[in-house]
Order: sequence, then C-alpha cells, then structure tokens
Amino acid sequence: MSSISIELPQVHNNQKSQCCPSNEFITGCWHVTHSSLPLWKGKRNVNITYKLLPIESGVQKIDDLAQYQAINSEKIKSVHGIDTPTPDSPGAWDWRGKGWLVIASSHWECLGFGELDDGNQWVVTYFAKTLFTPAGVDVYSRNKEGLPGDVVEEILGALRGLGVKEITDLADSMFEIPQN
Repeated sequence: MSSISIELPQVHNNQKSQCCPSNEFITGCWHVTHSSLPLWKGKRNVNITYKLLPIESGVQKIDDLAQYQAINSEKIKSVHGIDTPTPDSPGAWDWRGKGWLVIASSHWECLGFGELDDGNQWVVTYFAKTLFTPAGVDVYSRNKEGLPGDVVEEILGALRGLGVKEITDLADSMFEIPQN
C-alpha cells in the first residue's frame, strides 16, 4: 500500500482541498470504526449510508443515514439528514437533520480517502464544532472488520503530522468503535 495522504480541514487551511472523492466513491454503506467524537462513546455497529438524491437546480445532494446501537442494546437507532455540497469547497458538505432534527446542522469534510490492496476502501472525515458537539474526526471502512492496525496507525500519524494542535489532539483522542 502506498503512503496515506491526509489534508488539513479547511478551517485550518486557506487552500482549496484536493481531497474530493467522487460521488460514486462516497455513496454506499461505511462502518465508522474509529472516532474522536463523544457521541459515539458507548455505541457499537455505527454505520453511515450515503445515497445520491435527484439533482435539484444543478446541486447533487446526498441522503445521509447514520445507524448505531448502544453497547448493551439490540435496538438500532438512527440519525437522518441531507448533505449539501459546501459552495467552493470540494470534498466538503453541510448536513441538515431531517424530521425533528431539522434544527440541527453541521459541516463535515473529507480529509483523506483510498483503497487498500485487498479492495477495502477507507475515508477520514472531519466534523466542525457545533452547538451540540465538539469538532471530531472519524475513520470509515467499507468492511465491518475495519482497517488493519498498521493502516489505522498510519492515518493517525498522518493526522498528527499535519502540525495543527487541534488535529493532533483529535488524533490522540481517537477510540475504536466495536463492530459485531
């Protein structure tokens, strides 16, 4: 496998992102295997499914369905929203909740993505701070089993190597999310 390439979130970078996965790459089910976001603490089987919505006024929005279980529960809970591309920010989206969550919004972006030799794909996402949640980083894998440990360590090293305290702190606070 080649070296992992991770970019700074746009809040820390005044250059346009070069990290813009295609819509075909981002759609489908992703397993959130590692995170720094407190909302995933005590959760398991966290996954996010992205589906393309019909293009409206030239804008390709994405249906965003996150599902998860509490560690000691069989009940599947979900958070549903719509992702709209952030203007002039390739690889970045603005999320708005659906239903009773319509009052909630957030900004997220892709910091890195790729495919391993075995065909497993991965994405590293950054979530900006909101009124309800701190900023955070997630690692996604197409495979429920996640990524090999050395790949996770390479991703964490690449995040730390960006040289921004906030991102280093997020990398240092990452935890594994159980998948079963």
